[in-house]
Amino acid sequence: DRHARWTLKFMKAKRQDDGTMPSSDLAIPFFGYKSHVSIDQKFRFIGKWKTTNAAASDDARLREGLLDKTNIASGVWADTAYRSKANEDFMEKQDFVSKVHRKKPHLKPMHRHIQRSNAGKSVIRSRVEH
Repeated sequence: DRHARWTLKFMKAKRQDDGTMPSSDLAIPFFGYKSHVSIDQKFRFIGKWKTTNAAASDDARLREGLLDKTNIASGVWADTAYRSKANEDFMEKQDFVSKVHRKKPHLKPMHRHIQRSNAGKSVIRSRVEH
């Protein structure tokens, strides 16, 4: 496929059966595409979608017509890849409520209230992703 691309997905290493932690995290290569979807909250149908190659950045997809003003809900749930100043400004101007996950501060632990907030957002997001 000429349009598909390689990318790396970084994952935290999981505790082994004997209780020890591996010395490094995992980098798994992927080849293919990513789907970006907009779901109607009331009827649970996919309203809009966009497919990009696996290496494309996620942050600009919200501004490329993925959000739907005819949806009865104003909340936007997304993972940290979609959080950017440009996206937050765009959502505010379009009267959407950002429910985008917050990123962990660089070289600092994540605040407990942000962890709880992200966990609550994950409940909604996981239903769509599964």
